[in-house]
Amino acid sequence: MGDWGFLEKLLDQVQEHSTVIGKIWLTVLFIFRILILGLAGESVWGDEQSDFVCNTKQPGCTNVCYDKAFPISHIRYWVLQFLFVSTPTLIYLGHVVYLSRQEEKLKQQESELRAIHSKDPKIEQALALVEKKMSKIYVTEDGRLKIRGALMWTYIISVVCKSIFEAGFLVGQWYLYGFSMVPRYVCQRDPCPHQVDCFISRPTEKSIFIIFMLVMGLISLILNLLELFHLCCKHLLGNIKKVSAPARDTFADDMVPGPYPPKHYSFLPMAESHTPPYQAYNKLSSEQNWANLNNEENLALSSGSRPLAEPYAARATGAAERPCSRPGSSASKKQYV
Repeated sequence: MGDWGFLEKLLDQVQEHSTVIGKIWLTVLFIFRILILGLAGESVWGDEQSDFVCNTKQPGCTNVCYDKAFPISHIRYWVLQFLFVSTPTLIYLGHVVYLSRQEEKLKQQESELRAIHSKDPKIEQALALVEKKMSKIYVTEDGRLKIRGALMWTYIISVVCKSIFEAGFLVGQWYLYGFSMVPRYVCQRDPCPHQVDCFISRPTEKSIFIIFMLVMGLISLILNLLELFHLCCKHLLGNIKKVSAPARDTFADDMVPGPYPPKHYSFLPMAESHTPPYQAYNKLSSEQNWANLNNEENLALSSGSRPLAEPYAARATGAAERPCSRPGSSASKKQYV
């Protein structure tokens, strides 16, 4: 059947850049299809032509009946199916390798431009161009490529192609052979002189093997459809986040700090204050009062009476000496006589 080692190595590299469903699909392809076909396929279908016997001695009749019964060998048909199904995955792997090498080249160019330490506008423009190209390549922290951007579309197209090939080969198998192997095959074809009966070796074992490969093909098709649904949902959610993120930024930009518009509060008006207003200080009136006070003191001194300021001074001295005096005391009465 051939050596599958090279194909397995290539597909094994795809696992590092696939989704969880894609990894399950590759496991089914490796273990339950390629490995089983390599181990048991040859032993089951090896006597396919040698043990195909017809009840006629006509030369060439057995060969033409075998060609009609098996237009293509089951083993070769499944090998062809695996090659077609794996081709989109290998194309996706080629895109991954291309982006990985491009990322390495861009990192090298960026390091060379930053090592120049020049403020030349051309160098800054070239550095900005390199950074713009690197922003289109999404890489995880461990260095693996993320399935985003152009790589996402390549992956989606590869899954669609795999689904089409799986469905097409399943329909083709049903059209060519059916899904079971009959023990007797009736053939009527030139150069056979009449209708002849041909017999197939181990039909039950071959029928079981056909059903097993059919079930594995259906499981692979279902996994491809689930992965396609998962990728579409992931792509739609990514677009929704991209649309909603600028809307939040625009809302935040509209809220610019500055002079806020006057706010109208629906509170009741406050009552007017009944506190008498304080009299304003008047320098001229104060000077006139002091002048009048001095004139009165001079008149009092000339007439032999005490100055007007002495009672106030005595009252202040008394208040300082004792804590308090009642208004009805004798000292207080003398001051007001």
